[in-house]
Amino acid sequence: MSESRIGGFDFGEVPDPADARGRLADAARHIIDELARSSASSESFTEAAALVQRASAVLEAAAHDRPYDEPAEASLREHQRNSFLHHSPFVGRFNPLAPPITMRMHGDTVVGEVTYGAAYEGPPGCVHGGFIAAGFDEVLGFTQSFSGQPGMTARLTVSYRSPTPLWQPLRYRGRLDRVEGRKIHVQ
Repeated sequence: MSESRIGGFDFGEVPDPADARGRLADAARHIIDELARSSASSESFTEAAALVQRASAVLEAAAHDRPYDEPAEASLREHQRNSFLHHSPFVGRFNPLAPPITMRMHGDTVVGEVTYGAAYEGPPGCVHGGFIAAGFDEVLGFTQSFSGQPGMTARLTVSYRSPTPLWQPLRYRGRLDRVEGRKIHVQ
């Protein structure tokens, strides 16, 4: 199968080292992961808190806006898609909450790959099921957008067969099944 970019946005692209915002998001992801699993001393947490509060103050003093200006499906229009996707809670390069899932197109299948760390823990050592479902929602959302009629999820069914371990590479797959009027079926 051939591999391609999705909607002109290559989620597998190598980050530009000059990309200060992306590097800051990576650092914040790292802090979140460390905080979720650290057993440091109170003094270490106090020192780290002061540093993070200083960083927060620097950003708070700067301008605030979004590069996209319309809600929901309108943000998936070609001219706004890349800006919107950079802020996604699952694939967003600039969103420190994003795992992030790397999305690629393989033939007629959307493939999302991710490794969930400590910040996504539910049962000890395992990914919280809500993140698994949200990951499917993200991948299937990309999949349905190829119908030419981007929309919102109406129903999502996930059958959990076993616990999903943290720190293990996972692969989501989605493909377009059929379109019936406004209903877009993906699996």
